[in-house]
Amino acid sequence: MASLRALECFVAAADSGSITEAARLLFLSQPVVSHHISALEHEVGIPLVTREPRGVRLTPAGRAALTDARRAVDAAASTVRSAREAAASANKLIRIASSESLTVALLTPVIGRWHVQYPDVFITLRESASTEDLLHWVEADEVDVAVIPEIAPHRLNGTIVAEEEIVLALHHGYPLVDKDTITLSDVDGRPLVQYAPENDLGAWIEQTLAKAGVRPQTAMRTTVTTTAPQLAAAGLGVAICPVGAIAAEFPGRVRSFSPRWVRPLSAVTRAQPEPVVAQFITDLQKSGLPLPPAVAGQLG
Repeated sequence: MASLRALECFVAAADSGSITEAARLLFLSQPVVSHHISALEHEVGIPLVTREPRGVRLTPAGRAALTDARRAVDAAASTVRSAREAAASANKLIRIASSESLTVALLTPVIGRWHVQYPDVFITLRESASTEDLLHWVEADEVDVAVIPEIAPHRLNGTIVAEEEIVLALHHGYPLVDKDTITLSDVDGRPLVQYAPENDLGAWIEQTLAKAGVRPQTAMRTTVTTTAPQLAAAGLGVAICPVGAIAAEFPGRVRSFSPRWVRPLSAVTRAQPEPVVAQFITDLQKSGLPLPPAVAGQLG
């Protein structure tokens, strides 16, 4: 089969009428261009050009072959352009997945800054309350990076970007509000606004409390991470939740546990991330998990 280089040499010689000029256009030597055209003619089995003192002239077979040869060369060039454009486009797209409790507190500030600083970068976002879903999307190459509330599994590439405190949310008049120190045992037997099975946070909290021998009474369940503290503030009991789920205008009170209860937040990729994704992860680390002053002031 004719090589692409042979076709390029043939088309350049036909267009310029000269092997010398074809060599200049293709940044090749004259012998190399002449060799490629001869190889093409050998494969075809008939001369395609007539070599004359002042250049080359197409034979009837050469004129017949020129259209298809030019089409093949143009198609190859188009393939290269398409690949480069796709690569450039991919470098300007970040597909992010996040635990839904982390989107507002952790991701939104960084995404907002990127929207201003890098307007040519397009960001997509998927959310889930299931860490299993998030990791599946990474492994299936449906997202470039997922932010999860735990250490990344060994089979994937992970970077810890922040730590998040787990806190107790409650009504202003709840008996524990003014207690000097809050421990897990203070939750024992109390009504707890818990998370539904669809939200992995519920099972994780229940397992942690069970290990500590703490057995609260489930007041009600919700699938939405940010809803639990709001229900607690409304007087339905207490809620154990990540501090990122507490809104700036939270109507209740927030208390830290003693000892402080924290969990790592990781950015997870299938392998070493592309530069634009790596920069986004670095910016997440620099930003950390900023808390509204009204919330931060209640913790200590």
